[in-house]
Amino acid sequence: MSPILTTILGISFIFLCTTLGSAVVFFFPKKEISNKVSQIFTGFAAGIMLAASFFSLILPSLETEVTYMPIWLVVGISILLGALFLYGIDKIVPHFHVKENEEEGIQTRRLSKTSKMFLAVTIHNVPEGLSVGIAFGVALASLADGSPMGVMTSAFMLALGIGLQNIPEGAVVSLPVRSETGNKKKAFLFGMFSGAVEPIAAVAGLFLALSIQAIMPWALSFAAGCMIYVVAEEMIPDLKDNNSSHYGVFSFIFGFILMMILDIALG
Repeated sequence: MSPILTTILGISFIFLCTTLGSAVVFFFPKKEISNKVSQIFTGFAAGIMLAASFFSLILPSLETEVTYMPIWLVVGISILLGALFLYGIDKIVPHFHVKENEEEGIQTRRLSKTSKMFLAVTIHNVPEGLSVGIAFGVALASLADGSPMGVMTSAFMLALGIGLQNIPEGAVVSLPVRSETGNKKKAFLFGMFSGAVEPIAAVAGLFLALSIQAIMPWALSFAAGCMIYVVAEEMIPDLKDNNSSHYGVFSFIFGFILMMILDIALG
């Protein structure tokens, strides 16, 4: 398969997985997800995102040679900038977290609760799409410089991992919207379009990596910082609701191991 086609398939895959997960509203009999199922979904997604941040983004950044400062300093600064960027988005964009029944961002009455629920997931999909696009951009640039095809396989494994965690993520978006509105079609569309930002961010990251190869370690680590922020701020606190519930924790570990295998063994 040609590198260009692999890139197109990888970027399309992450959006298709969100769409597939959103379609669960047509088959899931209940209007809401139980805490146990929600914890399993969240833990699995968090594990994949954290592993992807380390194995697919941070490690390749640390292996890059730069002359103007130590590479560990480049990576550390970039991770912090990524986290601060998403923190800023959280404080500016109005959005609503269903589980905590809490609204964040600038207060406004112009947006409905459903729209704010939609934005809560949409803004956190940006770093996932960005990381996939940057990974493919770096792979395409590396192939042009004579690197082996394995760099493209590694980028596709990242897209595969992000796509897998997008399936439960799509369901986590669409089911609460159906509960709020009572409309399955509207809930499906909200879930699907919450993932539409990912391929857009991926294309932006792709062209960024291809255009300015010198910022590759900065861009990869920046995307990692964004994803680590999401995992630490939004996902890990939701893994347990009492001392006897460990479904989310073990799901998190399983997701981490799965993404590590995809990236190291297959990539």
